[in-house]
Amino acid sequence: MDKQRLADVAKRMVAPGKGILAADESTGTIGKRFDGIGVENNEDNRRAWREMLFTTPGLGDSISGVILYDETIRQKGSDGTPLINHLTAVGTMPGIKVDQSTNPLANSPGELITDGLDGLRGRLGEYRELGAQFAKWRAVITIGDGIPTPHCIAANSHALARYAALCQEAGIVPIVEPEVLMDGTHSIDTCDEVTEATLSKVFADLHDAGVYLEGIVLKPNMIISATDAPDRAGPEEVAAKTIANFKRTVPAAVPGIAFLSGGQSDDEASANLDAINRSRESVPWELTFSYGRGLQASPLKVWGSDTSDIGAAQSAFAQRAKIVSAARRGEYSPNMEQAAKVSV
Repeated sequence: MDKQRLADVAKRMVAPGKGILAADESTGTIGKRFDGIGVENNEDNRRAWREMLFTTPGLGDSISGVILYDETIRQKGSDGTPLINHLTAVGTMPGIKVDQSTNPLANSPGELITDGLDGLRGRLGEYRELGAQFAKWRAVITIGDGIPTPHCIAANSHALARYAALCQEAGIVPIVEPEVLMDGTHSIDTCDEVTEATLSKVFADLHDAGVYLEGIVLKPNMIISATDAPDRAGPEEVAAKTIANFKRTVPAAVPGIAFLSGGQSDDEASANLDAINRSRESVPWELTFSYGRGLQASPLKVWGSDTSDIGAAQSAFAQRAKIVSAARRGEYSPNMEQAAKVSV
């Protein structure tokens, strides 16, 4: 294990003012998004969409890395250039999704386990040869009637630790993503309790697996009210509870926390990230983003209206990236959202 290289890559992933674009949607997931804009889900359109994102002028100013899907890391663009070359040319690091989605957890109704450990060592070696510098594995924790169970948290945490150890063995920085879903009606306090239990178990298992914490990036949910909860908490409460929770659970050795956007709208994800960074005094980690929908939703609508107008879609994506980057610095204003809508 080259600890210095792992630490250097992890620091670059959470560099000040920058964050990570999650463009690792599976073929099925991106198909659902294309359905929403009336675009056929085929390889050419998937390539065209991601090539548009990766060739956006100024990408490297706000995006430190991009999580890719297996298809994408192997694809060439319309001019024959490998898509990852567009990223590395502007100093943006390519990463790769390595989990193989979720399935029901046996004997645990309503709970999920992430698959993909079988053969992972070999896949990581291949991805390293293809240029991946980091990887991602997403575990899903659902809040509901009587769940999550300790068994579900333990099973997913153990898988995350095994994945992270294999990544570091291969010289790849692992993004550790234990996502407590915001689906449902639960309160922010319930999210707080479940997230603390999850993160505590995850870091205990990472320790037991010998994972080098300076060479990982944590990708968690914010402490947030459920999507359909009454009286949903505002950004200031989200920030206060998130930082307090992580001070209890996340070791200072971790270089950075890259929040997922989950089910948040564009403006909600930006406002909450901004509030967290405005409250970040005395925390040891960089607090950044690893957004999928939170960066892609707006440009996807523009692109769907005319897939040949690449400039308009890139402009929408660049604006979204600048807004989220401002939130990452604690310099966001809701006025930015209105200005973006007017310009598009």
